[in-house]
Amino acid sequence: MTLIHKDPPARRGLATFTAPPGTTFSQPSTFTLVRAESPAPCVMTDLRQVSAATIGPDATLAQATQTMIQRGVRLLLVVNRDEEVLGLITARDTGGEKPIQLVQERGGKFSDLLVADVMCPREKIELIDASDVLRATVGDIVETLKQTKRQHAVVGERDPVGGQVRIRGIFSATQIGRQLGAAIQTFDVSSTFTEIEGLLAQDNA
Repeated sequence: MTLIHKDPPARRGLATFTAPPGTTFSQPSTFTLVRAESPAPCVMTDLRQVSAATIGPDATLAQATQTMIQRGVRLLLVVNRDEEVLGLITARDTGGEKPIQLVQERGGKFSDLLVADVMCPREKIELIDASDVLRATVGDIVETLKQTKRQHAVVGERDPVGGQVRIRGIFSATQIGRQLGAAIQTFDVSSTFTEIEGLLAQDNA
């Protein structure tokens, strides 16, 4: 049997051009502009595509805040060494009234407070079923956040084989606001949704 030797394909250099004045650089973004009737998954942080931002229960509030800044998020899942979810903590938990109240009640210093002291424990986390999210719109998610008076909603799904529940994604009012065209930076839930509703009204005008 005679082997036929093929010549490797010809290589070619690519054209170049000089960077003009005003050249900037691309930055990573998961945001795409949406409308009220856009599919809900468009504004969900999908943990199959983006690694979850996590922290341990024994971390300090300062460490939690720094982790949020580094990851560009306002919610962390609190996990143990086996990566089981113990709770969640938000920027509102670390920088709002709760830590101040705990210091006043217990005494001590703010720096002594740990994530476990202020987090929302697992048994109080309310999950939206992932199958419902697939049929929902951005407007539905905004209404859900309004009804629960929260700036985040957590999506859960059950493993069809083992039956284990896992957190699939996270909705953030701040992120939704950005994708609707506004930069929302407030702990005030009513102010946040007033701004978002204004954007939705413009969208429907």
